[in-house]
Amino acid sequence: MAKSKRTQDKLTKTSFPLVNRNYKDTVFRMLFSDRKNLLSLYNAVNQRHYTDPEDLEIVTLENAIYMGMKNDLAFIIDTNLYLYEHQSTYNPNMPLRDLFYISNEYQKLLDKKSLYSSSLQKIPAPNFIELYNGTDTLSDFSEHRLSSAFENLSGEPKLELIVTVLNINEGHNALLMEHCQTLKEYSQYVAKVRKYAAGMPLDQAVEYAVDECIKENILADFLRKNRAEVISMSIFEYDKEEEEKKLRKAEFEAGREAGFLEGQKHAALQSSIESAKRMLKSNKLSPEDISIFSGLSLDEVKKLQL
Repeated sequence: MAKSKRTQDKLTKTSFPLVNRNYKDTVFRMLFSDRKNLLSLYNAVNQRHYTDPEDLEIVTLENAIYMGMKNDLAFIIDTNLYLYEHQSTYNPNMPLRDLFYISNEYQKLLDKKSLYSSSLQKIPAPNFIELYNGTDTLSDFSEHRLSSAFENLSGEPKLELIVTVLNINEGHNALLMEHCQTLKEYSQYVAKVRKYAAGMPLDQAVEYAVDECIKENILADFLRKNRAEVISMSIFEYDKEEEEKKLRKAEFEAGREAGFLEGQKHAALQSSIESAKRMLKSNKLSPEDISIFSGLSLDEVKKLQL
């Protein structure tokens, strides 16, 4: 039995090697990489009234990848540094991830400045926001704390990092949605994808959702302009979300921690393969684009065409 499993693993690695995947873009990140949309989101979250998108200094680290993930959006405004993360699955490890991200941000911002001088180096105050739209039940507002991960903590933690979690599913945080129309329409789009995916093949469900949103003037201009990319990214995101749910359930039931990371890699790979197959079947994207969206290499995508 063990020999058979090793052989199967070897074949899987030969056909589709488990390598570090490039960061995959998401509909959320694509939507809010637009300065105007991002400023609207910032104003809604922080109850501000900025009007000039140029007030935002975008500092997202394009090449800072940790365990296959990277921060979605990072920007400075009014001498404060904001890290916005979008999550479609519950993740209590966001404070630890943000600790890595913020360290990289400060390293980049200080660059060649000396930390050994007698002058105090000023840094922008950090703020951590998670925008959650997974299917696990969460309140409108919640928090993740880094100190929750500390073992044998005695007294007050000497290091703390607090992530504010905002539930952006349809029907939650009405006031936030009222002040950011783009966020409201994004939540409506996601709800439609999930509704249709419950009763039909995923690729068909995504196309239905996109068509219906355009008809109902929900993210209409954005969806018309980026239709193929949005469909591909949505399929990948939904597949990934479902695979992560299955993985968490299996690991919880089995109680096996040793195989968790390997299981994550395998599940992520299978999700990428399935997404790439769907994209190939749609005949709407080139193998090069499918490689970018799925995270598979171009050679791996071409093997799926055979």
